[in-house]
Amino acid sequence: MTVEIILLRLVYAANILVAGWISVTALFNPARALQTVFENNFAYSESIRLVGALWFAIFILSILGLFFPKQMSLVLLFQLIYKGSWLVFAAWPAMQNAQPYPRGMATFFVIWVVILPFVIPWREVFG
Repeated sequence: MTVEIILLRLVYAANILVAGWISVTALFNPARALQTVFENNFAYSESIRLVGALWFAIFILSILGLFFPKQMSLVLLFQLIYKGSWLVFAAWPAMQNAQPYPRGMATFFVIWVVILPFVIPWREVFG
């Protein structure tokens, strides 16, 4: 097994843990997700369940990624795009304007946006 495959599987495993917990919480107990994931920075809305559904899809695709690491790497590219976009268009302006935003989520997203470009098998994605 190559280092590339090991790293991909570690990323998928992290996705399974984080996205799995967040998706189940957001889908089945959105009030708790509002407290824990979103740090009470937003008013309650059923859109929390929409976010939960998105993370549930990432959870399922990451399970498949454990078995097909390179083939499922598009899910990592998707995460890079949406996490980076959220940081640029939501978290950064909120931070600049001293508005509330989920700092824990932002921190996790920054870490992921820094790591993913080095883990994504770009030849597989665009090959």
